[in-house]
Amino acid sequence: MVVKLKVPAIQMLRAHPRHPLDPLSAAEIAVAVSTVRAAGATPEVRDGMRFIEVVLKEPDKHVVALADAYFFPPFQPSLLPKTKGGPVIPRQLPPRQARIIVYNKRSNETSVWIVELLEVHAAARGGHHRGKVISSKVIEDVQPPMDAIEYADCESVVKDYPPFKEAMKKRGIDDMDLVMVDPWCVGYYKEEDAPSRRLARPLIFCRTESDCPMENGYARPVEGIHVLVDMQKMEVVEFEDQKLIPLPPPDPLRNYTAGETRGGADRSDVKPLQIIQPEGPSFRVNGYHVEWQKWNFRIGFTPREGLVIYSIAYDDGSRGRRSVAHRLSFVEMVVPYGDPNGPHYRKNAFDAGEDGLGKNAHSLKKGCDCLGYIKYFDAHFTNFTGGVETIENCVCLHEEDHGILWKHQDWRTGLAEVRRSRRLTVSFICTVANYEYGFFWHFYQDGKIEAEVKLTGILSLGALQHGESRKYGTMIAPGLYAPVHQHFFVARMDMAVDCKPGEPVNQVVEVNVKVEEPGPNNIHSNAFFAEEELLRTESEAQRDCNPLSARHWIVRNTRTVNRTGQLTGYKLVPGSNCLPLAGSEAKFLRRAAFLQHNLWVTQYHKDEQYPGGEFPNQNPRVGEGLPTWVKQNRNLEEADIVLWYVFGITHVPRLEDWPVMPVERIGFMLSPHGFFNCSPAVDVPPSIGECEKESVGPKINQTGILSKL
Repeated sequence: MVVKLKVPAIQMLRAHPRHPLDPLSAAEIAVAVSTVRAAGATPEVRDGMRFIEVVLKEPDKHVVALADAYFFPPFQPSLLPKTKGGPVIPRQLPPRQARIIVYNKRSNETSVWIVELLEVHAAARGGHHRGKVISSKVIEDVQPPMDAIEYADCESVVKDYPPFKEAMKKRGIDDMDLVMVDPWCVGYYKEEDAPSRRLARPLIFCRTESDCPMENGYARPVEGIHVLVDMQKMEVVEFEDQKLIPLPPPDPLRNYTAGETRGGADRSDVKPLQIIQPEGPSFRVNGYHVEWQKWNFRIGFTPREGLVIYSIAYDDGSRGRRSVAHRLSFVEMVVPYGDPNGPHYRKNAFDAGEDGLGKNAHSLKKGCDCLGYIKYFDAHFTNFTGGVETIENCVCLHEEDHGILWKHQDWRTGLAEVRRSRRLTVSFICTVANYEYGFFWHFYQDGKIEAEVKLTGILSLGALQHGESRKYGTMIAPGLYAPVHQHFFVARMDMAVDCKPGEPVNQVVEVNVKVEEPGPNNIHSNAFFAEEELLRTESEAQRDCNPLSARHWIVRNTRTVNRTGQLTGYKLVPGSNCLPLAGSEAKFLRRAAFLQHNLWVTQYHKDEQYPGGEFPNQNPRVGEGLPTWVKQNRNLEEADIVLWYVFGITHVPRLEDWPVMPVERIGFMLSPHGFFNCSPAVDVPPSIGECEKESVGPKINQTGILSKL
């Protein structure tokens, strides 16, 4: 029921404690799990339920617009379409919903449930929980992501398997506490890998010291042992000690803990560096809503993607709050290895789709992971058995100094104006087996948004026999080598440049810089120009980076212009990038065909969320996801646009990456392009720093050309 209200809309806030895009609370997750479990048809079904993911079912964009117009900040009624007689405001927003992925360990079935969260109150307040199943569907021929509990169980099963113990004895290992078993998903290479079974193919490592919990066990890979585990039945189904490869000798440089604990000494000349904000931070946080330096957005978090940024907009003075994007996140990453020898050729992890970036996130430490005045956000998940777990301090929000924002000195007068740049950083860090990945979104005072991934952690190594070498990697230590590999990341950007939620008024143009042909227009042979081409359909919008032509792409609003009459826009500026270094018949490309282009542009569809489809684990279907969706060849000339940017790094390991890899950075930039009428950073005030304290007035340089003038 709807009524026309004359009371101020802000009064409605009390009835809605949670925004439609807020992540699910611990109480909401508990309600969703208990509702699904109670709906199980039989005790056997209920007993077999394992909970892979419980996540917010994001509402339609018009619901978000309604919430932001009348119920929550930014309280912007202009987000809604104009109607005769004024706006019609509903008494309440639709109930929030949860989407649950359930794996049944008894039947090996995967199902997806939608639960409406009718009433959720904290149990500590004597409240009650109530949910309602809206739908449930069994998804055929898939395997959902693996869970940490399954990984731990798999390690125990392998270490208790008698033939495995015997194989380790041949290698001089009797103490199973030294053995590390890292389960890896099998991918899809042949019919035996089909999702009719839930499979893992572990990698084996062995520590040297039983009394050193922080020893780098990845320094001693165990090769020549083939193990295949049925994760549903939790039993070894294939085992073969194929080749006796001696364990690498203990590397004295293998450990990375502090000082004497690794047999070394730490530097003594590092002085303390403190970030102090005596008046507090410049950002304001209300729940998950953030405001900073004219930027405002909402923070979300999912088990699969980790950090999600919603409703990104910029307050542009008299032009009001202007939208840039509806949703930003990292939706997939793939790590293929380049050694054709076993077991390395099977190492091509889909770390988001097979494991979950958010589920593997860290609790961040102040002063180490983040520095300065910090606002943390917790993340809530379901574990495999349906319990609720919380990662405290999972997302970090803080400001950083970023050097010079802009500067100019007049050479005639010696007078200078300079401003320091400050950026707002939102980040989380996760560990997937041996590697760590930090995911960052940086917001700048000049209207830029930067996406950055920081790679660190420990190399995945292989063992070499005495005198052996391989061209597909780098020898790190005696008997140890690191295979070459690549890391690919996919950023999904649901753009909304200068438009209301869901409004189909964006388009994408590709820009290439070209050299003018010799002739009357280029008599000095120095001319070059930027040439634009509209990407009209999805088939045209499968593009690759080209640094030789300074290629970039601009998302434009087709109905809004700046003061020169040009369409307003935001451009995607690539950073360093690469494409898969694999033949077209490479098995991992069956599931990762989306890696074959750096940019894909699609028309928004609510069910198109992940570039390789929702269930890439053991997926036998070729080209599921983006390559299939774009066959519809939908029109992009004026549409609700989604950018899928694929960016990667080719890692040829070096000795300096051992024992723990210094951070490698990769990313891209979203920059305003005709979005503003001039630099939005011109109004940033001067910094009150040491230079101003030394002298209030400007120092005139009376030497050189100025003294002559």
